[in-house]
Amino acid sequence: QVQLVESGGGLVQPGGSLRLSCATSGSIFSIYTMGWYRQAPGKQRELVATLARDGRTSYSFSVKDRFTISRDNAKNTIYLQMNSLKPEDTAVYYCNADGSRLTIPRQYWGQGTQVTVSS
Repeated sequence: QVQLVESGGGLVQPGGSLRLSCATSGSIFSIYTMGWYRQAPGKQRELVATLARDGRTSYSFSVKDRFTISRDNAKNTIYLQMNSLKPEDTAVYYCNADGSRLTIPRQYWGQGTQVTVSS
């Protein structure tokens, strides 16, 4: 029912910036908490940022003050603005729609987009 498509990943130098986009299949922000996760090779997938239905945001300590999650309701799109990128930010980034509080809990994932921070 819900489709998520990420874009915007790529290769960037340390200190550079990227903006990831997650296009959704409809107006889902009133139902789902949106989030960005990332997974590096050999590591567990970790939560990067969340955007709740009421607009509240949260960030992992490692990206706080560098990354910003936002949404464009008209475009049904979630963004992750990443500034001051570090090599340790290298990972596959996934968009997530979390409907854990629904009567029938459900969750959706995008296909992922690679972010590589390197000189």
